[in-house]
Amino acid sequence: MSLDKSTIAEEGGSGGLLVAGTTSDAGKSVLTAGICRWLNRRGVRVAPFKAQNMSNNSAVVVGPDGRGGEIGRAQAMQAAACGLEPDVRFNPVLLKPGSDRSSQVVLLGEAVDTVTAANYRAMRSRLAGTVHATLAALRAEYDVVICEGAGSPTEINLRAGDFVNLGLARHAGLPAIVVGDIDRGGVFAAMFGTVALLSAEDQAHVSGFVINKFRGDLGLLRPGIDMLATVTGRPTYGVLPWRPDLWLDGEDSLAYGRTLGRPAPPRGRDTLRVAAIRLPRISNATDLEAFAAEPGVRVRLTVDPSEVSAADLVVIPGTKSTVDDLAWLRETGLADAVSAHAAAGRPLLGICGGFQMLARVVHDDVESRRGTVPGLGLLPVEVSFAPHKTVTRSVGATVGADPVPVRGYEIHHGYVSSVDPATPPLLRYADGRGEGARVGAVAGTHWHGAFESDEFRRRYLDEVARQAGRRGFVVAPDTSFATLRQRGLDLLGDLVEEHLDTVALWRLIEFGPPAGLPFIPPGAPRAGTSRT
Repeated sequence: MSLDKSTIAEEGGSGGLLVAGTTSDAGKSVLTAGICRWLNRRGVRVAPFKAQNMSNNSAVVVGPDGRGGEIGRAQAMQAAACGLEPDVRFNPVLLKPGSDRSSQVVLLGEAVDTVTAANYRAMRSRLAGTVHATLAALRAEYDVVICEGAGSPTEINLRAGDFVNLGLARHAGLPAIVVGDIDRGGVFAAMFGTVALLSAEDQAHVSGFVINKFRGDLGLLRPGIDMLATVTGRPTYGVLPWRPDLWLDGEDSLAYGRTLGRPAPPRGRDTLRVAAIRLPRISNATDLEAFAAEPGVRVRLTVDPSEVSAADLVVIPGTKSTVDDLAWLRETGLADAVSAHAAAGRPLLGICGGFQMLARVVHDDVESRRGTVPGLGLLPVEVSFAPHKTVTRSVGATVGADPVPVRGYEIHHGYVSSVDPATPPLLRYADGRGEGARVGAVAGTHWHGAFESDEFRRRYLDEVARQAGRRGFVVAPDTSFATLRQRGLDLLGDLVEEHLDTVALWRLIEFGPPAGLPFIPPGAPRAGTSRT
């Protein structure tokens, strides 16, 4: 299919689409990435956009001025689908929950405030202005901008002031499609209800549907699709099949099952068992994906002390709230299980906040404001928290003979303020400074993404297998994490091309919402009204 970009070009790059969802984790991020990949392969200059994301999984973006900034990891993945370097404009507002009641606000890559649900409302007009200006600039620069909504567009208690879902669509004149996850059940009710609880003005932008994660006989589903079109006056643009191999770059840890990925058979006679602790405020859990990509490595997210005791390698991942999650480790008995695992000489790895928990003490007057608290005492370091947040990409190498290059990124307020001089670092920066720490089988690093460096990951897993007594484990010499990620993006593009009506989808992007879309009652309820 050839795409006629003339109309879009004449309007100065005005093509766009909003991908909304019936729920969180309905498939918005992957569908947006798939559409971006499809368009990129067709020669369209396309960019992703998510006005506001709420996630502790973020990626570091380096701007033209060399400064680091944060965006949601899903938008970095979507940028890669477009063949672009990630840009802070692709996710102008990022909310990073630090507790059930407060979130750090990252605006155009920079942490600017911490808000509660109540005082966040006072910021919305300021944030909306930035979002609208940023989207307008991107639409002037690119042929097409594919926008991803957040949660559901039919949060009727939050519609006033919305600039992420249909508030954005109405402001920018965007058509919207709604994706629903049929694997959860009730997809037709969810799609109908999503439209029927919107105002007439919002409904005029909802142009159709996409069904996600279908497995079975499509012929059995077809009558339901036809009925949905009858009751809503809107088509279903396609049905995407269930693909369990699409698990890289999950937007948050809840997107993962207990076992991460699809473990490939081991190359040797032994399997490595990795227990990764699912912290309450876990962040950048995507670090675990590099291990799960290896044949014979089984990664399980757990809150069970017995699974920690049985594992070959225990990983304490990053967290948005080190001191609070450290207290949770102690309350649940997981801290005792971790300490016993380390005392037995078995491998333990802490990443970012997980590394900080391994320290002797943590001085935190910034994040939790609890002052000095004891760490797990498994590494001879002290950690202090600074008001300034370190956000940077990092380049370095392994320590010791025959070093191999390692790349990663850092997002943290905490830093190592004291370390026993005899303690070797885990890595070295390019300028020779040590990073992280290692004592026996216990290691920690502030670098996220370091284990995506293939040779470093192989060497580390070789050492883990030896320390854990898994002599029959063989590291695959040919696993390329970057290749796996690109293969996943290509698969998303293939799924869009093969299973969606791309002709109709392009027409929607090119010309906007169709005229005359019917109103579906009852519409949005008025504030302050109720029925008894």
